[in-house]
Amino acid sequence: MTRFKYFLLLPLAVMLSGCNLVVLRPSGDVASQQANLIVISTVLMLIIIVPVMFLTVFFAWRYRAGNKEAKYEPDWDHSTHLELVIWAAPLLIIICLGALTWMWTHLLDPYRPLSRIAEGQPIEDAGDPLEVQVTALDWKWLFIYPEYGIASVNELAAPVNRPVRFRITSSSVMNSFYIPALAGQIYAMPGMETTLHGVINKPGEYTGFSANYSGDGFSGMHFAFHGLETAAFDTWVADTRAETGALDRTSYQELAKPSENVPVQKFGTVENNLFRFIRDRCVEPGKMCMDEMMAIDRNGGLGLAGVNLLQQPMVGDTAVRTALFGLKSNIVTGICTIEEQEAVADVGIAIGKPVNPDPLVGAGLARRSFLPFRAPMLDAQLQFSRPSGS
Repeated sequence: MTRFKYFLLLPLAVMLSGCNLVVLRPSGDVASQQANLIVISTVLMLIIIVPVMFLTVFFAWRYRAGNKEAKYEPDWDHSTHLELVIWAAPLLIIICLGALTWMWTHLLDPYRPLSRIAEGQPIEDAGDPLEVQVTALDWKWLFIYPEYGIASVNELAAPVNRPVRFRITSSSVMNSFYIPALAGQIYAMPGMETTLHGVINKPGEYTGFSANYSGDGFSGMHFAFHGLETAAFDTWVADTRAETGALDRTSYQELAKPSENVPVQKFGTVENNLFRFIRDRCVEPGKMCMDEMMAIDRNGGLGLAGVNLLQQPMVGDTAVRTALFGLKSNIVTGICTIEEQEAVADVGIAIGKPVNPDPLVGAGLARRSFLPFRAPMLDAQLQFSRPSGS
């Protein structure tokens, strides 16, 4: 019978042998601190869970129907000492877990620059952080190294014991950037930028992948992360620079098209500010960037000063003008001024009544003594309401 019990445990041992314990045994300092937090939180909860599980079995055995020696007290209903233990112990555990959560939430904030590269090694010994600009594509990862002017697809490298600052965005749908051995996962979202700080402390090849389902090619959206010594990383950079491929707006648009199980690609040169164009969704020439649009909105809108953006470039004008409504430019055929309105009214053509501008308020919108007149044909599109009694 004993041998049969061991035989039943064999499948469990086989399954456990396939477990990847990289989350609890990472090679980066940030991930190590996260692993410690997981272990400490688990131990604190087990202080309550283990006694409860033990007492459940103990009471079932102790007060079974066949045990005549157990003391039978049907009228028992209260014990002050037992109540103190039942409520005080979980309360203390919750207080400890709350304090740990609050503290480590701030210490391990992905946006927070690192304060050390390893236990006992201050950040001052590590030099400037390596910036890596990460873009989640369908279905692959693009890494741009602005310091070196290179880029790679589905391959990432970083020197050992040097902080890395990831600037992360997405080209289409929300995704998730995750290297378990380095740091926790963080989302990549289109039109937005998230930040992750980390450091790798041991040389090796690690796995990175997407932790958020994003479509048909999600299962192949993984990459290799190489932790390299400084000399080996310099060699990797030199080899990438030797590649003849160039990544600019045009080649990026081709790269961004959906594709599955994409092999590693490297680009020896990268167009300046390409990551900014990707993040602000203006890779296509002539398309207004989101940061420009938000700056305009913050200042109260374009007004007459922005009419020029709706016109096609003049012949011989080398300046690239931004189209507000996509790649197709719009043409302004005419602008009606107050003087023109009054002149038309003198000849008896009814165009409309002036609108009282007093109710019009808003950020960046100054009060004016008049607004342009509007024609009846525009009344269905432009409706300025006035408070009752004004």
